[in-house]
Amino acid sequence: MGDGTPQQSETVAAGIHPSVWIAPSAVVSPDVSIAEGAIVWEFSQVREGARIGSRTTVGSHTYIDRDVVVGAHCKIQSGVLLFKGAVVEDGVFVGPGVVVTNDRVPRAINPDGTLKSGEDWSISQTRVGRGASLGARSTLIAGVEIGAFAIVAAGAVVTRDVPSHALVAGVPARVVGWVCCCGARLETEEHRGVCPECSRTHTITSR
Repeated sequence: MGDGTPQQSETVAAGIHPSVWIAPSAVVSPDVSIAEGAIVWEFSQVREGARIGSRTTVGSHTYIDRDVVVGAHCKIQSGVLLFKGAVVEDGVFVGPGVVVTNDRVPRAINPDGTLKSGEDWSISQTRVGRGASLGARSTLIAGVEIGAFAIVAAGAVVTRDVPSHALVAGVPARVVGWVCCCGARLETEEHRGVCPECSRTHTITSR
């Protein structure tokens, strides 16, 4: 494996398909589910209860927290942080350095000064819809939902739900356009968008 070519994993955990390749430096709990053909690159960590779909690639130095769900055919780039409560549907691109948070009011201590425990806070689920793309170093605030085939621009901070096929950018992120499932900007008129590249049409609905 010195040439960087993925090879068959030697992991024998029941939930990990024999075809999965895991880098020797990665830390993967035996209590995970990783489907056929997935790859986990160097220095990444996959925690207990996490589920990763078939043919998904997890880049180096990435953290996938307990019970996180990642679908099939996703591309998780390097340095990504997916915290407990994150649900990433099939075919999602997650750019380098993306952070998906899970707590809207994070504190280290309670009002009485005691250290917070797992029982002292509640997790907000954050969902990324099928085929969506999260640009490099974008941040999703806990509890938001990204619609199918939406694009979050690099560096954006998403504080509210993003409609399907929307292009959002900025801090906080705002809708600045609409995109086709192929990625091209749509030409829009009222609630209809037409792709100049592949001629697909889409219904545009804001929420």
